[in-house]
Amino acid sequence: MPPTEDVGTTITNAPGPAPLGEHLRSPSLGAAMLVQQEALYAAREFLRSRGFVELLPPLVGPVTDPGGRGAKALDVDYYGEPYKLMTSAILYKQASLRGFPKLFYIAPNLRVEPPETRHTGRHLVEFHQIDVEMAGASRADVMEIAAELLRHVTARVWETLPEVLSGLGRDPLAFAELLTGKFDACTHAEAVGRLRGHGHAQSADAEIDWTGEEALSREADRPFFITDYPKGSRGFYDREDPDRPGVLRNFDLIAHGGFGELVSGSERESDYATVVTRMRESGENPAKYEWYLAMAREGIPASAGFGMGVQRLIRFLTGLDALWQVSAYPKLPGVIAP
Repeated sequence: MPPTEDVGTTITNAPGPAPLGEHLRSPSLGAAMLVQQEALYAAREFLRSRGFVELLPPLVGPVTDPGGRGAKALDVDYYGEPYKLMTSAILYKQASLRGFPKLFYIAPNLRVEPPETRHTGRHLVEFHQIDVEMAGASRADVMEIAAELLRHVTARVWETLPEVLSGLGRDPLAFAELLTGKFDACTHAEAVGRLRGHGHAQSADAEIDWTGEEALSREADRPFFITDYPKGSRGFYDREDPDRPGVLRNFDLIAHGGFGELVSGSERESDYATVVTRMRESGENPAKYEWYLAMAREGIPASAGFGMGVQRLIRFLTGLDALWQVSAYPKLPGVIAP
């Protein structure tokens, strides 16, 4: 499992959701839902135009994605068997490549986040992802798809809902570099060096913590990629670079303006023996993954893919302070809600 990280001191300006009835009548939520509707329409349009097929994701299974910065999965009794609600359907994406070499989900996920993440403005217990996977793809291939997807969605929302975005205080100039310029990129090691140069004590062996991610995001005028996270900081399915042991062939796409990570992705481990080794190295019991490993033994295509957070995308487009403001039914970490 990746280590649980310090969430830092980033605090949202939004005090927290009102009672549900009042929240649902909020003008800002109404505007955000219009943006979300248009963004999902545009995302489906883009991915289908590139040959991707939409599948409906599983909601429950014998095992789920084990990685999550301290977040936990919820157990359910499934006819007497202990199953998990999906924190991510990534294992099913890989398995599905046998029949669908280019696929995507609009996937609901449920992660029991640590209560201390409540005030970051970046975490919900229930959220959705645009989950994309592509057989035979490299990291560069899916980084390009992720960048093009973000550009397409942003352009479509500004084309169809300019008054809504302007009413929320968004300025089209803030998106000019996103729509016209190439996204920058740096390695994890370079990002760590920049943060340490600013006096931020970022570990070189872990994911960029949320405070550091926000700081890097505020320095930028367009989205940018962070690549080459260290082995151990992500799940066993992120492929290790065969030419650089200890370095993963993965990436994050960070939005500018302080909004932080929108996308995480990677090339995938697909070789059966390597997957089992990586599971054991990360403290996972391979016996829990019996169905997945059976398919890997038969042969899962090499692939690359990513997940783009829907609520994080809508927050970025609308400029609102917190994810709960762009969720109709927000469930904050550590808060009991309907």
